[in-house]
Amino acid sequence: MESNTPVDTSDLYRDITGFAHDTPAWLQTVAEVWTEAGLLLFGVLFVAAWWRARRGDPRALAISVLAPLGTALAYVVSELSKSVVDEERPCRAVAGAAASLVECPPVGDWSFPSNHSTIAGAAAVALVLAWRSLAWLTLPMAVLMAFSRVFVGVHYPHDVAVGLLLGALVAFLAVRVGTRPGARVVAAMRGSSTGVVRWFAGPGDAAVRGDAGGAHLPAPPQPGAYQGERTR
Repeated sequence: MESNTPVDTSDLYRDITGFAHDTPAWLQTVAEVWTEAGLLLFGVLFVAAWWRARRGDPRALAISVLAPLGTALAYVVSELSKSVVDEERPCRAVAGAAASLVECPPVGDWSFPSNHSTIAGAAAVALVLAWRSLAWLTLPMAVLMAFSRVFVGVHYPHDVAVGLLLGALVAFLAVRVGTRPGARVVAAMRGSSTGVVRWFAGPGDAAVRGDAGGAHLPAPPQPGAYQGERTR
């Protein structure tokens, strides 16, 4: 038996890895780079979302901070799941499949679910909750990262499908449950006497409204000024 999971996607794995070997060398290189570099891009987006939310209300900042925390929690859940299932990597287990484009992970580094796909699914959903207009970018990124894990030959298709769903679910629940208490923490941080804490929490939307509302307005005239001019 080639997989310890109830679903056997060995045939689809053979098809995808065979297709991968028929693609141009440059595309194989892109897939090899993307399967790791995509994680770094998600990290950059987390930082951008936090920086953007610093000038928003406490709830917005709480969600932006919970996004990477929820992703980290999803990774932990994925790792715990691996220790329960103990599924061998397809690059060792599937007979007749094309060789993996990258080195097959060592024995004991189990296959189900895919950690990369779990992180990608979690990051994509968490970033959408923090910055909704990023959906057009983060969701395709997650799917492409999951596919790349099969393309380079280190995961079954069911590994990455479950990883995406697991990550998305854990991150969504973590952000939703933590938003309200997180917003209270952010409000307290913005009133802190510690400069670093206030900097991390940002000025908030009240400061933005204050700057925008009074920056270019002329000072009101002093009472009686016009009367004094008329009596001269």
